[in-house]
Amino acid sequence: MKSIIVNNISKSYKGKTALKDISFDVDKGELFGVIGPDGAGKTTLFRILTTLILADSG
Repeated sequence: MKSIIVNNISKSYKGKTALKDISFDVDKGELFGVIGPDGAGKTTLFRILTTLILADSG
């Protein structure tokens, strides 16, 4: 059973793309992590997942 399903999430700030068509799913009980360089969109992704901000699409 999936506990998180993300389909084609995109987000831009002032014309700068932070996330573009991100998709993944996480099974119940599965651990996952997000890694990447500064400015890769990690914080933006988690803000969308926790509903602190809205995605532009997805």
